[in-house]
Amino acid sequence: MNKSAMHSIAALALWVGAAAIFPAQAQVLEREVQNQVQLSASASVEVQQDLLTLTLAVTREGADPAALQSQLRQALETALSVAKPQAQSGAMDLRTGQFSLQPRYNRDGKITAWSGSTELVLEGRDFARIGSTAGKVQTLVISNASFSLSREARAKAEADVQASAIDRFKQRATEIAKGFGFASYTLRDISVSASDAGFMPRPRMMAMATKSMESDAAVPMEAGKTAVTVTVSGNVQLK
Repeated sequence: MNKSAMHSIAALALWVGAAAIFPAQAQVLEREVQNQVQLSASASVEVQQDLLTLTLAVTREGADPAALQSQLRQALETALSVAKPQAQSGAMDLRTGQFSLQPRYNRDGKITAWSGSTELVLEGRDFARIGSTAGKVQTLVISNASFSLSREARAKAEADVQASAIDRFKQRATEIAKGFGFASYTLRDISVSASDAGFMPRPRMMAMATKSMESDAAVPMEAGKTAVTVTVSGNVQLK
C-alpha cells in the first residue's frame, strides 16, 4: 500500500471518529444551554452624604471684552485671596472652574455686547468651613451646590452591602433551581456593580445664594442621605 492510500485511510478514520464524538458533545452543549438561567439580585444601604461641592460664580456684561475679562479676573483673584487661607486638604479643597467670554449679536449679526462668567469651586467634608468661606467671599455668589459620597465612604458602603447582594443572588439561584426540579446549580458568569443616587441640596441652603446675604454670614449646609446599591447578575447552570 502506497503512502497516499495510507494517508487517505487515516483521514477517513479521523473523520468517522469525529462524526461519532461531535454529536455527543453537541447534545451536552444543547442541554447546558437549555438549562441556563439569567438572574440578578440587589442589596442597598442608606448612608449619610459626606462630601459637599459648592460652586461660586459671577456673570458680567459689557461692551469692551478686554475690560470685561479684567473685571472677571479681578473678581476671581479677590475670591481666591479670601478662600485660599481657609483651604485644608480633605476638609476644603478649592479649584477654579469655568472662565468664559462670549459675544452677543443683533439681528444683523453684529456684536453688540459681551457676556462673561467665572467660577470658584469649594469641595470637601467640612461643611461648616465651606459655608463660612462662601459667606466671606463677596465678589462671587453661590451658583450650584451638591452633596455626594467621598471615595472612602462609597467604598465602605459598597463593601458593607456587597455580601448581602451575593447572599441574595445565591438564595434566589437555589430557589429557582429547586423550583424547576434541579438539585443545585453552578455559576456560568457573574458580574458585580454598584451605584448611588445623589440628592440635590436643600432649598433653605440655596435661598442663601443672594445679594441680600449679610457680609461674612456663613451659609448653612445640610446634607441628605443616599442609597448605595450593589447588584449581582449573571448566568447559572441548573444541575
